[in-house]
Amino acid sequence: MIHNGRAITVQRLDDAIAELRFDLQDESVNKFNQVTLQDLKDATQAIKADGQIKGLVVTSGKPVFIVGADITEFGAMFSSSVEEITAKVLDVHQIFNAFEDLNLPTVAAINGVALGGGFEMCLACDYRVMSSKAQVGLPEVKLGIFPGYGGTVRLSRVVGVDNALEWIGTGTQYKADDALKVGAVDAVVSPEQLQAAAVDVVKKAISGEFDWQTKRQEKLVPVKLNQIEQMMAFNSAKGVILAKANPAQYPAPKLALDSLQISVTQTRDEAIKTEAEYFAKAAATPQAKALIGLFLSDQFVKKVAKKHEKGAHDVNMAAVLGAGIMGGGIAYQSAVKGTPIIMKDIGNKQLELGMNEANKLLTKQVERSKITPAQMGETLARIRPTLSYDEFKDVDIVIEAVTENPAVKEKVLADVESRVRDNTIIASNTSTISITRLAKALKRPENFVGMHFFNPVHMMPLVEVIRGEKTSDEAIATTVVLAQKMGKTPIVVNDCPGFLVNRVLFPYFGAFDLLLKDGADFVQIDKVMEKFGWPMGPAYLIDVVGIDTGVHGAEVMAEGFPDRMKPDFKGAIQVMYENQRLGQKNDVGFYKYELDKKGKKAKVADPSADALVASVATAEKHTFDDQEIIDRMMLTLCNETVRCLEDKIVATASEADMAMIMGIGFPPFRGGPCRYIDQIGVEQYVALCNKYAHLGKAYEAPQLLVDMAKSGKSFYG
Repeated sequence: MIHNGRAITVQRLDDAIAELRFDLQDESVNKFNQVTLQDLKDATQAIKADGQIKGLVVTSGKPVFIVGADITEFGAMFSSSVEEITAKVLDVHQIFNAFEDLNLPTVAAINGVALGGGFEMCLACDYRVMSSKAQVGLPEVKLGIFPGYGGTVRLSRVVGVDNALEWIGTGTQYKADDALKVGAVDAVVSPEQLQAAAVDVVKKAISGEFDWQTKRQEKLVPVKLNQIEQMMAFNSAKGVILAKANPAQYPAPKLALDSLQISVTQTRDEAIKTEAEYFAKAAATPQAKALIGLFLSDQFVKKVAKKHEKGAHDVNMAAVLGAGIMGGGIAYQSAVKGTPIIMKDIGNKQLELGMNEANKLLTKQVERSKITPAQMGETLARIRPTLSYDEFKDVDIVIEAVTENPAVKEKVLADVESRVRDNTIIASNTSTISITRLAKALKRPENFVGMHFFNPVHMMPLVEVIRGEKTSDEAIATTVVLAQKMGKTPIVVNDCPGFLVNRVLFPYFGAFDLLLKDGADFVQIDKVMEKFGWPMGPAYLIDVVGIDTGVHGAEVMAEGFPDRMKPDFKGAIQVMYENQRLGQKNDVGFYKYELDKKGKKAKVADPSADALVASVATAEKHTFDDQEIIDRMMLTLCNETVRCLEDKIVATASEADMAMIMGIGFPPFRGGPCRYIDQIGVEQYVALCNKYAHLGKAYEAPQLLVDMAKSGKSFYG
């Protein structure tokens, strides 16, 4: 044994060749934490000191190669100054450079996922042999940063500037054939051949059949591109990448491009310094802190879901009641993920609508070559449309997705309960109606739970699992398991009007209505909130949701929380509804909707909407300061999120933030409502609430925030 550490071992395979094996103790995956980095430093020194090794194979003792850096260590590191972050990153570069500079050929045997720092380790090797089952990539931009262990420097020299810009700027993960096509790896073999193939490459390098020294030299010198070629490559990349990522919201791709544009003209050692400096600039941004926090929250939410799974019974057959767009979407999602589902409605016309929805979604996948026609047929075969309850004795869980009307739902729920087994779970896809209230119509309320999908079902990742007063742990567990089987992220919340997401969303619409009453222009509000980071402004959003749906939801919220959600004036949303302007449903709302060249509904200005808004305004229409619009819109939403924590509707800030990002499109680079409050500063945020408290209860700081401000606490510490 040449080296035996907690993360890395080095031992001889024969007299000339050694194996450096990543196998981090007490962890299910390999990652670059402080232990691994120190071990790599020590292992490199041990190999260099040995003097007899002529070639090295780098392997993994786990199903993955290396997943990347240990993100849990980023918080402490990124809270430093730009200069301190730069110095710390340069320390890591010295470790990677020392490995790359070993006077012998090195080959990475990539057996599984190699991402971020994991793939940067592969790039530090002379050759890369990849399993056909593995995937590689540099996804750091999704965390608000970019590769910081030499990835920008080495990849641009291995695959060329164009390909490197695409890989780094988009953060895409690539399969083996795609990596081979651009030269990111040198060979792709079956998993069982991987070790032998890597050893064979080393032997050929030792024998001189492969010129490893010339290959390595290409990574140590500037990229071979003339000035015109460089200009064309970077201008093209900036046009494509920056169109997808607004630098004001996501600065990392732009910083990565700027770093690369300088470093391609430099030697490796000079380029490494440039990368470290620009990496530190990205790491110090609030966006990086928010996106890294978001990643950690996502991991936390998954762990919480695992805890909720205990006591679940198997779901081998599901059913959905109601075959509209929502029911069809639920049926599609279940079937496409492998769980057979019965779709019941009261008429063939409705069943056709549901099947058409599934058919439409699958056809699009076939057209995009995501699935084959045969796979489409298999998926459709898992959906069984029916007009009767005949097969419901075999169903493990029923999802009710009929119209959002308590009387209708209660009748349907009582009916289905009498047709299923005593242990069948019944879930309601209601978006606002209390689960405890609906459970009163049932004989077995312990088997009843809320399962709130978001529209469109196939695109929205969140499912709220709602616990009523009498809902059992088994019902929660089974519903959580089904949501995960359907490819969704379940978050368990307690019962109240609107549950979590809609309860938080409606004060946001209330703030919008109040701004219009005070003379704001809804087009300006939309533009400001979209610039803030929302996928669409509130006027456009309510048009997409459906103004009738919004009015119904607002009535439920007003009944549940009259102190802050029952307005004392008639708002513009209500006026639109009274004038039968329902948004995209009938092509008129705050905007008018016309088909564009691609056949999609596009919004256009409609003067009649302005007139209706003016009819409820108590002040002349005027331009508001952008920040005042942001403050007035965001305070009500963030305050209600905090009240949901106070009321124990949601257990943690991480779950609340993830629900808002996945459920209503809260800007990810801001990290969610609780993290947004943290970034403003809790004390400063409470002062902002006090500034606008005269507008009503919804703007007043919740007591939890007042207490946190006094004690200097924050949600994420």
